[in-house]
Amino acid sequence: MTLPLSPVTALHTLPSSNPNQRYIHNSLSQTLKTDLLYTFNSPFELKQLHALIIKTNTPYSILPLSRVGSVCAFTPNFAYAQQIFERANKPGIFLWNSCLKEFAESDSPIYAISLFHWLRNYDVLPNSFTLSFVLKACSHLFDLLHGRIVHGFIEKLGFQSNVFLQNTVVHLYASCGAIDDAKLLFEKMTKRDVVTWNIMITQLVKRGDVDGAFELFSQMPERSVRSWTAMIAGFVQCAKPKEAVHLFTQMEEEGLKPNEVTVVAVLAACADLGALDLGKRIHKYSNQSGFKRNTRICNTLIDMYIKCGCLSDARTVFEEMEERTIVSWSAMIQGLAMHGQAEEALKLFSKKIEIGMKPNAVTFVGLLHACSHMGLINEGRRFFASMTRDYGIIPQIEHYGCMVDLLSRAGLLLEAHEFIKNMPIKPNSVVWGALLGGCRVHKNILMAEEAIKHLFELDPLNDGYYVVLSNIYAEAKRFEDTARVRKLMRERGVKKTPGWSSITVDEVVHEFVAGDETHPSIEEIFKKWDELLEEMRFRGYVANTSVVMLDVEENEKEKVIYRHSEKLAVVFGLMNTPNETPIRIMKNLRVCEDCHAALKLISEIVKREIVVRDRNRFHCFKDGSCSCGDYW
Repeated sequence: MTLPLSPVTALHTLPSSNPNQRYIHNSLSQTLKTDLLYTFNSPFELKQLHALIIKTNTPYSILPLSRVGSVCAFTPNFAYAQQIFERANKPGIFLWNSCLKEFAESDSPIYAISLFHWLRNYDVLPNSFTLSFVLKACSHLFDLLHGRIVHGFIEKLGFQSNVFLQNTVVHLYASCGAIDDAKLLFEKMTKRDVVTWNIMITQLVKRGDVDGAFELFSQMPERSVRSWTAMIAGFVQCAKPKEAVHLFTQMEEEGLKPNEVTVVAVLAACADLGALDLGKRIHKYSNQSGFKRNTRICNTLIDMYIKCGCLSDARTVFEEMEERTIVSWSAMIQGLAMHGQAEEALKLFSKKIEIGMKPNAVTFVGLLHACSHMGLINEGRRFFASMTRDYGIIPQIEHYGCMVDLLSRAGLLLEAHEFIKNMPIKPNSVVWGALLGGCRVHKNILMAEEAIKHLFELDPLNDGYYVVLSNIYAEAKRFEDTARVRKLMRERGVKKTPGWSSITVDEVVHEFVAGDETHPSIEEIFKKWDELLEEMRFRGYVANTSVVMLDVEENEKEKVIYRHSEKLAVVFGLMNTPNETPIRIMKNLRVCEDCHAALKLISEIVKREIVVRDRNRFHCFKDGSCSCGDYW
């Protein structure tokens, strides 16, 4: 016996022979289409609509059945919706799947999981699509518990051979932190496709296990562009740009074309390495491939050119962008600051405000850096106050670090110390390190000792702080204290990071370490240096041996200075790059005073621009002067 569908099932359902009655029915039918049919929002309104359908003998196919499911899903009328589906000759699970899909892709994916529970309570048998939509909802919510339940249904219903479902479960487990379960399922899968491998590689990279990801990558029977991209991006994220570039080269050799995500990853690697030639080649490829409107690529290009010392190229990309984001503006402002163009950075900020784009926290880091690098104390104070007052941005540790750096560089060490003591958040090693750096510049031993007490607690294995303190003592002729600091380093197992510099020629990176004699061209480099040195001395150059903290004779100190890595890299660049082209050097440590003076003189002698990116900023040596204005 069939249950009545609604209170109106007793109404006549056959069409009337009366023309007027048919007209009324047609009119009602039209009303259904235009009014209630697509607007009902409750079971009550649905039943009204159902009554009209029966009264006008309208086919059930006119009903938007997925809406019927959505309206009745979480009400006592669930069975009622099921009966409507039956009358419409539509299998219920297909319609419920439509609801599940809508919920899973909405802002409230929890409804998909709730509906799945209702389907189970009413013995509606799920199919593979049902389970895929629920898994999608679980992934959005990081709901591992319900994900395991759905996985159980996959096993119970015999869907183990469905690679899409298995991939979805692997992704769910990994993204929810159950990486061991993801690995176990991956190993148990009798059939895997390239997506399976890509999921595991991507998730391992996210967890920082780049070695595990590369091991899987090496085992892949076939690789897609996404596979290569995931691994390249993984190397970049884990600070292995050389490996990223090497892998990209292999990808090109395989004949695969990079997509937009690949381009972003490789450009980021070029930025880290200072690999300008490759970066320019990728830029050209990006434009030829129609990626010029991709904002993320443009932002990464700006960053790449800035970090490779090509500020004008970065500015060109910025100016040609059709749509600039807050990231674009902030990157350009920071780039100008790093290159010592503080006034340009402040002008760009003013322009940004004029067009109505509000700054964010990153923007203010760039502004404060600009003020710090050029000694603009009042402007820095004004920007720091403006953050909260005008834009409601709460200063973070980076902003406090910039302010301490600004004050310390300017010699306002007492004010910097008071500023640290009054910080509302606990100062970290970067903040105290900025104060220590100011003490080195202004030779304040007492304040340096105060800073180092905190640094030894916060970052006891950072060799840089020991070296700075040792140098401060040495310059003050307190050699016993210098020896004490070095002894402390040995006792704590802290080793001094060797200074290195790199230069890229024809897309090949050449690295030099201080005192390096292993480079194939080292004899030619030494010979060229001796020629330069003669001209430098003629122009008044005298080696600043105070930067050498070794207890050796003066002539030995000079030899050490002459073998500093940036000098070797510059000479190699002079020998292997076309005349009148800039020489671009990347250095891992701060440029020492002697190298700074030497490179200014060399730029004047050889009539070449020399751009050096050190640990903190850029130095552009040209015609005997530096863009930093000797304020670094």
